[in-house]
Amino acid sequence: MSSLPRLPIFEAIARHDPRSTSVIHSSSGRTFTYGELLRDVRAARERLYVATGKSDLDGERVAFLVENSYDYVVTLLAVLAAQAIAVPMSPAFPAAELQYVLNHSEALLLVSSSKFASKAQEVLAADDMSTGPRRPLRLELPKHYPDDSRGTAERVPLEESGAARAGLMLYTSGTTNKPKGVLIPQSALTAQAHSLIQAWEYAPADHLLHVLPLHHIHGTVNAVITPLFAGSSIEFMFPFNADAVWKRLAAPFLPSSHGDSSRSSDTASLSSPPSSSSSSCTPLPKVTFFTVVPTVYSRLLASHKQLSADIQQAAREAISPQNLRVNISGSAALPTPIKAAWQDLSNGNVLLERYGMTEVGMALSCGLNYADRVDASVGWPLPSVQARLCDVDTGEVIPPGQDVDAHGRPRSGEIQLRGPTIFAEYWRNPSATASEFVDAEDANHPQPDGSSSRWFKTGDIAYRRSVPRASSSSSSSSASSPSPSPSRQHWAQGPMFFIQGRLSADIIKTGGEKVSALEVERQLLSLPEVAEAAVVAVPSGNWGQKVAAVVVLTKNQDHQPQQPQRGTKSEPKIWTPLEMRRALKPSLASYKIPQIMKVVDHIPRNAMGKINKKQLVKDMFLDEHSGDES
Repeated sequence: MSSLPRLPIFEAIARHDPRSTSVIHSSSGRTFTYGELLRDVRAARERLYVATGKSDLDGERVAFLVENSYDYVVTLLAVLAAQAIAVPMSPAFPAAELQYVLNHSEALLLVSSSKFASKAQEVLAADDMSTGPRRPLRLELPKHYPDDSRGTAERVPLEESGAARAGLMLYTSGTTNKPKGVLIPQSALTAQAHSLIQAWEYAPADHLLHVLPLHHIHGTVNAVITPLFAGSSIEFMFPFNADAVWKRLAAPFLPSSHGDSSRSSDTASLSSPPSSSSSSCTPLPKVTFFTVVPTVYSRLLASHKQLSADIQQAAREAISPQNLRVNISGSAALPTPIKAAWQDLSNGNVLLERYGMTEVGMALSCGLNYADRVDASVGWPLPSVQARLCDVDTGEVIPPGQDVDAHGRPRSGEIQLRGPTIFAEYWRNPSATASEFVDAEDANHPQPDGSSSRWFKTGDIAYRRSVPRASSSSSSSSASSPSPSPSRQHWAQGPMFFIQGRLSADIIKTGGEKVSALEVERQLLSLPEVAEAAVVAVPSGNWGQKVAAVVVLTKNQDHQPQQPQRGTKSEPKIWTPLEMRRALKPSLASYKIPQIMKVVDHIPRNAMGKINKKQLVKDMFLDEHSGDES
């Protein structure tokens, strides 16, 4: 009987009740247990060995194209079990981008599910693959189905395997250069998961609804690896569909379908489909954990009013604080109107904001207590994470307690991080890796956790500010707020961090002043005329840079000039740049108010809701001095 390596992820899974649910497929109702998971991982790892003709894949890269499902979880863990480096790829990407990842990572093997077998063949058949370092081997893994034993069969033994190079490699978005492979060793994955479990208190009782892509840190670490460590249940519902998500959230709170002929046709379709191992319908569990991006909340809010009355009411109950324990927004800035609207719809559930990136996992977070979820703040350094701010002009570390300058303004600086959660390197790019780290003053003193003493330069700018009602809320929680606990409060203390944006794209230097694009966007989005906004820097010969706004107006706003009908004197109402400036004047200093406004039908975003602002400037402002227009 073969065993699995004694990696922390497998030790954690082995401790869970083998009969408890690990993964559910929302559409089919197929349910898998933690007992099944380790056995299926072991079998999949053996297939990796057979496909490569090796019994040792230590440090090899194994790429895979698998849909959001139990099969994805098994594949990811099987690669780690083979002591290899997992390289998840997005099936939505064009073949050329997937070929780049395979060539750059020098993948030994490309694994696919049957659903994406033809996509894998297409990628490997391209001419580019023949000129790469090596052509990957190919393996199609069979689809998994629930086991009737439901976790009662033999357990998979674990054994020591010595030092290994198992890990995860995710690729950056590559807005200006080719994407970089971010190598995250299994030790960092473990540290990230432990940090989040301590901060957000994942538990076996949690049921996480997963609607995110799985080639980003958010969907993979926050919503798969960490709940697996905690013994939570993961329900996959991808791709995201607002109507389907509302109906799933509402289902446990609708009247029983048995003997209730008054139920609407909408609700009649929501009874739980049986799994292949069960002949009876079982009630759907309520969702307790939901972590997504701001655009998902925006679409949910927009679609809620289109639901039938009974589903609307059940959905509101589902997302109330009594049922949805944690609702998190991340990967992009959360507009205040969305946060406020969600709180109102959910009868008081406050969205929790956090900050992270591929290279560091999650680094900063607001606390679970509602008083610790301060608007526009991403909270405090998470457990095991050290954070500091460095002045980008002088390189000086901004000491805690000296967060305000002589004029009373917050002192901004680049966020720098260190600790066991930080990535190891950019794959085969030592110069890029070296350029993103700085040595520390205490470099000769090893860190207690054994991690590097070097600081990672995030490229994100923030300031710190004390918020009296936060971090000391253990004695002032309200009945509607989750009760704080000692494990929650010891890290959520001191001045809170407020993100101002990327140094390369969101900090605009105009006439000697620095403007945070995120601050301006937040104010624009508070206006009833604006549905979406992106604030960018436009080159200016006179000012260095000027502040420009690209906006999508709300549906009741006209923005295309129209010719008045013959015989009439009235003209259509158009929301103009002048009106924008007037609306922003009470909330922003004059130098922060955009001098240029472009109106578009939509603003392109990636899978995680982020905007490529450098590309947006190229697309919208062709003249390098267009910021000098009147």
